[in-house]
This record gives sequence, C-alpha cells and structure tokens, in this order.
Amino acid sequence: MALYLLFESASGYSLFHAYGLDEIGQNTEAVRNSVLDLTRFGKVVKLVAFHPFSSALDALNQCNAASEGLMTEELRNFLEMNLPKVKEGKKAKFSLGVAEPKVGSQIFEVTKIPCQSNEFVHELLRGVRLHFDRFIKDLKPSDLEKAQLGLGHSYSRAKVKFNVNRVDNMVIQAIFLLDTLDKDINSFSMRVREWYSWHFPELVKIINDNYLYARVAKFVENKSDLSEGHIPGLADIVGDEDKAKEIVEAAKASMGQDLSPIDLINVQQFAQRVINLSEYRKKLYEYLVTKMNDIAPNLASLIGEVVGARLISHAGSLSNLAKCPSSTLQILGAEKALFRALKTRGNTPKYGLIFHSSFIGRASARNKGRIARYLSNKCSIASRIDCFSEVNTSVFGQKLREQVEERLDFYDKGVAPRKNVDVMKVAIESVLSKVSQEDDDGQQNGEISEKKSKKKKSKGENVAAEPMEEDRPPEVAADDHASIEPETDKKKKKKKKKQDQEDEVVLSEVNAHDAEQNGTPKKKKKSRADLDNDGDVQTGTEGKKKKKKKVKAQDDQ
Repeated sequence: MALYLLFESASGYSLFHAYGLDEIGQNTEAVRNSVLDLTRFGKVVKLVAFHPFSSALDALNQCNAASEGLMTEELRNFLEMNLPKVKEGKKAKFSLGVAEPKVGSQIFEVTKIPCQSNEFVHELLRGVRLHFDRFIKDLKPSDLEKAQLGLGHSYSRAKVKFNVNRVDNMVIQAIFLLDTLDKDINSFSMRVREWYSWHFPELVKIINDNYLYARVAKFVENKSDLSEGHIPGLADIVGDEDKAKEIVEAAKASMGQDLSPIDLINVQQFAQRVINLSEYRKKLYEYLVTKMNDIAPNLASLIGEVVGARLISHAGSLSNLAKCPSSTLQILGAEKALFRALKTRGNTPKYGLIFHSSFIGRASARNKGRIARYLSNKCSIASRIDCFSEVNTSVFGQKLREQVEERLDFYDKGVAPRKNVDVMKVAIESVLSKVSQEDDDGQQNGEISEKKSKKKKSKGENVAAEPMEEDRPPEVAADDHASIEPETDKKKKKKKKKQDQEDEVVLSEVNAHDAEQNGTPKKKKKSRADLDNDGDVQTGTEGKKKKKKKVKAQDDQ
C-alpha cells in the first residue's frame, strides 16, 4: 500500500510520496538512522505537490484550524487534487500520514481518505522537516525561518489575547497582592504602635483599629500640644466625640517620654505610609470585586469575591477550576492535610479554602462536613457556568446561593428544600427573558435611529429642492425675512398642529351635517391648505346651485 505524507509548514501545504521504504526498512529505528543522510533519505521520499499560503493571515487561519483538529476547504481541495481518486464502494490503495491524529480523523470523515499517525510516520515527517528547503526549489532557509518566526509570533499573540475582559490572570495577581498587603499592613501597623507608644502609650488602649491608630498618630504628633481645640478634628477621624475627649484627657496625664522633633517627623512619615497602604488596599479590593463580577459573576455571588478569587488562583485559572470535580474543589487548599491523612491512614480533611465562606461557619459542628460537600458541588456548577456560558449573568449564582440557604435550614429545622431541576428551570427562564428584553431594546433603538436618519434625509431633500436666497429675486427674499417671527421652531410646529386638528374637526362636523340634510355620502376631510386653495372655487359653485334651485322652482310652478 502506497504511503503519502502531509506536511504543514509555515509557508504552505506539501504532499510527499514515500515510495522507497524497502531501502531503509519498515521499522522506526531504521528510519531514524537514515533521516540525517539526505542522499539516502531523498531516495525514499519524493515531493508530489506544494501549495503556498496566500498571505500571513491565511497562514495563521490554517495554523489555528490545524491546532483545533479541523480541515479547511483549502486543505480539502489540495488533497483531492493531488491524491489518487478512490472509487465508490472500494477500498483505497493508499494511506495518508499526518502529524495530528485529530486532523486525520477529520479528513477521513469528510473525504473518506484513510489516514494514519504513528511513530513511523512521525519519523518520516521529521526527516521532511529537516530537509524541507532542499525539496522545494527557490526556497531559501532564511525565508523559511522568517516565515516560521512570523507565524509563531502571530499564533502566540492570538492565543494570549483571546478575550481581554475574561482574563483571569488579573484576578490571580490581585488576590496575591491583597494577601501580601494584609501581611505588610499588619506588620507596619504593629511597628507604628510600638514606636509611637514610647511617646503616647495610653493611645493603644483607646483605639484598637490599626488604620485609625495611624491617622490619630499623624494628627496628634506631639501630645503636649494637644488641647480641647483639637477635639472636632479627632472626632472626625475617630467618629465618636467621647473617644476624642478621652484621647485629650489621656494626653494631659500621659506617662510617655518626650521625643525630639526629628523623631516625631520619622514617626509621622511612617504613619503616612501605613495610611497610604491601607487606602490602596481598599481600592484594590474594589478592583477585585469588579473583576470577579466580570469574570465569574455566579461564583462571586455564591461564595463571595475573595473566596472565589482564592479558588481560581489556587486552581491556576477559571478553566482549570471548572474542570475540577466537586470532591477536589472541596479540599482545594488542604493538600498537605490530605496526603498526611493518607500516609498515616487518618481522617481526611472535610474542607479547604471554602472553609472561609460564611455557610460553613453558620453550620453546626456535625453538619460542617455535609454543608462543605454540598457547597463544593454548587461551586463546581457555578464555575462551569461562568467558564463556558456566553451570557454574563449572576442569576444562576443567586439561585445556587438560595439552595445552600435552604439546605442549611433543612439541617437545622428540617424544612424540605426545592429540587435542583425546578430551581434551574426558573433561573434559565429568567435569563432568557432578560436576553429577549435586551434584544427588543436594541431593535427599538435601531428603529428610532433609522427614523431619525430618514427624517434628516427628507429634510435635506426639501432644502435642496427649494432655491437658495442668492438664486431668488430680492423681493421674495426680503418678504421671507419679514415673515420670520421671533418664536422658536418648536412652538411654531405645535401651533400649526393644533390649528390643523381644529380645522379638521370643524370640517368633519360640517360635512356630516350637509350629508344628513342632502342625503349625499360624507365627503372626505380636507386640510386647511386645500380649503385655502379651493376658496374661490366654492364661491362659484354656490352661485350655480342657487341658479339651479330657481330653475326647478319655476318648472314646478
């Protein structure tokens, strides 16, 4: 059976025919030894056809398709043109060797060409790759290297920036930085407390919060200068006027030592650094909350932004977390305890990072393991929805949170929870209704914009149809200017509409009355402009009617 080789290079597709395999042998070792020698390998493999890519973008598209295991229309046409045709109902007398098994299965499904991908084929393709520039004329090695380098850069760039808004690397870095800031702020605050306590030791017992302590230390500076005039400023910082008075009284009877001005300056600068770090930590937390609502809204609404970010960072990415089963997610973060328990044959841990959620803390001691297992199950569902769903919504996370709450009530009070199928049906219906509403709003906005554009076009046509002032005679232009009133255009339009409506109502009543008297059918409504144009004609017709009536009266007599 003949063997053909499909080789995908950065410059194009190429097809080789391996016809002299008897010279080097059929096993993999023989091919591996003969690959380095071009004179020997050139007798085995022969170039059948070469199809270059039209552009760098075409090469990138073909490379993406090959990496996903898909066969493009260009590759199909290339194979059908250059491979022997297979008759219907008969087996092919050749096979096609490919590097990617997924591409081979796709080729066989579409074109019924038998494909194979094994070590023997891979060794032959390795030899083709090594001597590729020798098989194709007018192809320099430098040109091939440039094509490979450019394609490699564009392929990697496209893989990295697939979706800017859904990149979870920012969440991983933010949660790492948040943990580091917590440790640093804690250690720096303890240093500020210890340093400033030499000067004002009573302040530690009055204020417990580290951030507030640093702000008060910066505000007070020298305790001997503190007086009752500083109470409003201290009350603004502390939030309690009684505490502010207590600080002033404690400063008057303080046992601390006096510090030199330069020492106080250093303490104030260090306290300012701690304040800045604390404020930056708040901003970073807000940034983390917004990113989690963009990347994993369901997981964030179920278990919280910080715990969800810790799970994503520990798993490596949101896709890795979505691939984890619920049993793995349950003990994520407690790997040391797990392997220690397996080694000593003790009890395995019940929870890992999900212990920091509020649900496990609210459960009783004997139900902590059960609620941890149930919570990990819901977290795995939420992470999979966030990873693979195209609609960015937090409805599923809210419904899953309700289910966990119901499960807690079931463990404590025995209230039967709803079934998962019913809850998910309600969530899916609400999501579909939201999507349909958004689509309707988008259509309405599009129709409004189309109407506005049509009005603008009609106005432009009317303006174009009217002669400009320069083209008109001077008398007409002067009359136009004289008729312009100081009222705005909107008011004029409203007045015209009201007058037209009133005239139409009066005309309809008059026509109806005349029709009832004369027995004639109702006439159509006429606009005000028509009335103005037809005024002279109506006077003439009234005179004719009077003459006809006189003639009829004479005939009757």
